[in-house]
Amino acid sequence: MLRKNHKDEKKGGFIGVLLGFIEKVMDFIRYIVVKIKGAIGFGMPTAKVTGFHIPSINLKEANLVFDVLVENPTIIPIPLIDINYLIESGGRKLVSGLIPDAGTIHAHGKETIKIPVNLIYDDIKSTHHDIRPGSIIPYRIKVDFIVDIPIFGRLTLPLEKTGEIPIPHKPDIDLEKINLKRFSFEETVAVLHLKLENTNDFDLGLNGLDCEVWLSDESIGGAEIAKSTKVDKKGIGYIDIPITFRPKDFGSAIWDIIRSKSIHYAIKGHINVDTPFGAMKLPIGKEGGTTRIKKNKDDDDDDDDDDEVP
Repeated sequence: MLRKNHKDEKKGGFIGVLLGFIEKVMDFIRYIVVKIKGAIGFGMPTAKVTGFHIPSINLKEANLVFDVLVENPTIIPIPLIDINYLIESGGRKLVSGLIPDAGTIHAHGKETIKIPVNLIYDDIKSTHHDIRPGSIIPYRIKVDFIVDIPIFGRLTLPLEKTGEIPIPHKPDIDLEKINLKRFSFEETVAVLHLKLENTNDFDLGLNGLDCEVWLSDESIGGAEIAKSTKVDKKGIGYIDIPITFRPKDFGSAIWDIIRSKSIHYAIKGHINVDTPFGAMKLPIGKEGGTTRIKKNKDDDDDDDDDDEVP
């Protein structure tokens, strides 16, 4: 009996020491938790949209990038679990998406997260028939940043931003006349007088143009211009483009061109423009148009002083 009591006493003592040790560990954990909560209590993570730009845009799609600044004022690195975004216009969804595993915001750190968005215009037009090409539509982007904060668990940081995005449309172009500065079968120097009609609800700052021109189904080559000009929204601009070509390369077709008072033409190319939404490269083109070839007298562009090509 004495031996048994001695064993019970040793067992009880061991359990007491173990319980005491566990209690100290728990106290230490509670201390750490309090410290973490205190540190986090100085501020929660925040997110705000700081920028918006359009890296590329054309008649088919627009690539948008939203810059979101995320700040972490705590002493703990905070992982970004998911980023959910939705872009709508007039309460109607345009596009939505999910960006998983967006990285980690370091303790006392901040980082700009870029949210790329791709708008396909055909998708928008197929569901929103009242959105016409050339218009500017309002947008609202809603973003949910889901972060994982120790102790607290997952937290959602919502944010919104509104603005405008364009639905570009190609301008209309006409070759009003071709003014001959110097004519010979070896080399002819001419000026193409183009009329450009801006069909968009925003201004176009023309800073470059490249095109190829056909007269009576014969290509007279390409032309470029780097002169800047502004074409107001729903407005008309006029562009003079110098071009040099060799009529003798046309063969017998050159006689039809010379004898004709009106000539069928086609033109195809691109213009580089600056807009309130960034730079754009828009197509231009026309087939089945008619124009005139005029011989210029003393470099006077007045039609009354022009003669038909003999």
